[in-house]
Amino acid sequence: MLYLDNSATTQILPEVKDAMLPYLQEEFGNPSSKFYSLAQNSKQAVDEARINVAKLLGCEPDEIIFTSGATESNNFIIKGVANYYKEKGNHIVTTKVEHPSIIETCKYLEHNGYKVTYLDVDVFGRVNPEDVLNIISTDKPILISIMMGNNELGSINPIQEIASICKENNVFFHIDATQAIGKVSLNLSEVEGINFLSCSSHKFHGPKGIGVAFIKKDELGLPTPITPLLHGGGQEMELRSGTLAVHNIVGMGKAAEIAFTNLNRNINKLEKLENKLVTILKEKFNSNISFNNDQKNKIPGILSVQFKGINNEVLVRNLAPFMAVSTGSACSSSKPSHVLRAIGLTMDQLRTTIRFSLSSTTHLEELDIFNNL
Repeated sequence: MLYLDNSATTQILPEVKDAMLPYLQEEFGNPSSKFYSLAQNSKQAVDEARINVAKLLGCEPDEIIFTSGATESNNFIIKGVANYYKEKGNHIVTTKVEHPSIIETCKYLEHNGYKVTYLDVDVFGRVNPEDVLNIISTDKPILISIMMGNNELGSINPIQEIASICKENNVFFHIDATQAIGKVSLNLSEVEGINFLSCSSHKFHGPKGIGVAFIKKDELGLPTPITPLLHGGGQEMELRSGTLAVHNIVGMGKAAEIAFTNLNRNINKLEKLENKLVTILKEKFNSNISFNNDQKNKIPGILSVQFKGINNEVLVRNLAPFMAVSTGSACSSSKPSHVLRAIGLTMDQLRTTIRFSLSSTTHLEELDIFNNL
């Protein structure tokens, strides 16, 4: 079976699994314990993983906070900023096409007295920086949260331009970079104005259950203060308590190291895969399909395709013996896509849309399976 649902999760790399195994077996120490070798070995492994993740993101290692994944990181950052800075305002800005962990967190805050503005997007799901500037001028928010790349369409937002607007107006800016990391070049040290970032390991061939929250240091070299989501033993610089999942952290670190080393090669591979798949689909289905995504300025390897007149649930089920695809986000699979609705698609168009998401581990010749359907 050909796996084409890599936006939902990716296959763990063999090197990542091998790096994790010792910390599931003999190296089982708690990195927060003192002096003895099992604890020290675990702490060293965590420190090394933190360095590798920081290198992939282009930031300092002490700006990396390990979490259980992007959903926790998104909740942590948005709720943490909202609580810590509530005396400075209660307005938060996001978009209509964010991941459910952003949308539902914002709805929770709305029920608790906060004002949330959900920005419109264009036909490819991108935010207009002018809309960001206008909302800041009209009702200055304490936080703006906008995804780097869309998980259904692949569209990349003008993050650098929005970051500059936020910096100039002294507004915190958070990006959910979950889908982009490992597939798009990003160097946080070169983009001024990004205060927070979220991502998950399992989107770039690491283990599930581990992610990070990037929290930029302030001018004093201290983490930007926010209220912790989890209180307890004070791990992760007292910003995220809980015994560290060393095996998962090691796995994320190894996956980050590989993603950083192979970034340009992986991007080129994904572009070739996407071009071949687009060509095959156009030749085989002609006017019976329509692409929802832009063909440029996007995460390579994500395609959103309407198969006109065919119910997408039926199509996914019929394809299941041959390939794994999806109708959209795995985090909201039971609901019509809010992303596709936000870009103006009708319910009929929503019900015919399939998402193909490729991986650098996919082989070009594997795509020939479409010629045999």
